[in-house]
Amino acid sequence: MAALSAWFWTERFWLPHNVTWADLADPAPGVEYPKAGHLFTAFPLALGIFAIRILFERFIASPCARSLHIQPGIARRAQPNAVLEKVFTSITKDPDSRHLDGLSKQLDWEVRKVQRWFRHRRNQDKPSTHTKFCESMWRFSFYFCIFAYGFRFLWQCPWMWDTRQCWYGYPYQVMTTGLYRYYVIELSFYWSLMFSQFTDIKRKDFLIMFIHHLATVSLISFSYVNNMTRVGSLVMCVHDASDFLLEAGKLANYAKYQRLCDFIFIVFSVAFFITRLVIYPIWVLNSTMFESWAIVGPYPSWWLFNILLLVLQVLHIIWFYLIARIAVKAMLRGRTPFVSSPSGMREGDPVFLSVSTALSLLLPFALSA
Repeated sequence: MAALSAWFWTERFWLPHNVTWADLADPAPGVEYPKAGHLFTAFPLALGIFAIRILFERFIASPCARSLHIQPGIARRAQPNAVLEKVFTSITKDPDSRHLDGLSKQLDWEVRKVQRWFRHRRNQDKPSTHTKFCESMWRFSFYFCIFAYGFRFLWQCPWMWDTRQCWYGYPYQVMTTGLYRYYVIELSFYWSLMFSQFTDIKRKDFLIMFIHHLATVSLISFSYVNNMTRVGSLVMCVHDASDFLLEAGKLANYAKYQRLCDFIFIVFSVAFFITRLVIYPIWVLNSTMFESWAIVGPYPSWWLFNILLLVLQVLHIIWFYLIARIAVKAMLRGRTPFVSSPSGMREGDPVFLSVSTALSLLLPFALSA
């Protein structure tokens, strides 16, 4: 175990040349550099955030949904049937004509009755619009608050105005209270999402989102332990700037406010373009690739860090292309991008949810900073 730990924490990979872990001991009482042990605070905080979400959805989001005439849906449950349930869970949720004919003969049911059973059974697993509204309202509230906090915090930080400050003195950069809070709240939120996946209605993207949350948690932790938190905070703020707009658009879609939905889509698209295709490469990548080379110099984890950020930029370009393509198709059809439904999406969800998943998958790469 000790050998594995020594291999994992090898200074040759993690730290610049001529720097050791011993050099990163606390410089003075009350003054600390980031340490892995600090991140354990995220676990109880994540449970607290999870509890706050339950209360928020029940006492704030749900009444808001009802005021918008979004009532809790009670899906018609399928008649209990062991044979059909086994087919549904282990073979197919949408049987073809061959399966339908076989089940019809086996149960002595009409084919239409078998089809109806499978339709009702599929609907049982789908979250209602009310549930999705409450979830999006919670995410919107969190994303908006964390963006507001992060932007307010960074406004007072010298590295927001001069990105070379991210590298002066690296890795001997003291962890401030504000930066610690920013990181640990983001980390706790994604831990809480991992918890809530096991209590929420299970969806088709359960495994994908679980892997995403796990990757995000791992990479936030990595950037903290490696003390690349200054530039990491810039990346988080850049991405948080458009995430809450996405959730706002989904809320407008669920509430059937079409014009508002269209307007938010336009604002989101502009914000995404400015933050991901202008600010990110000019502000962040320029600092991580060129300023850091001049001030700190390259080392193994530096190379990995920059490779991941370049991959992130490629993803930005790909996803903006998809956003633009969805928008053009929607305009040609006279429909909002939040409402059209291409193949591969869950029935009843807005197309823009595919963008939501994509954007969330971008964050783990960024947080490797």
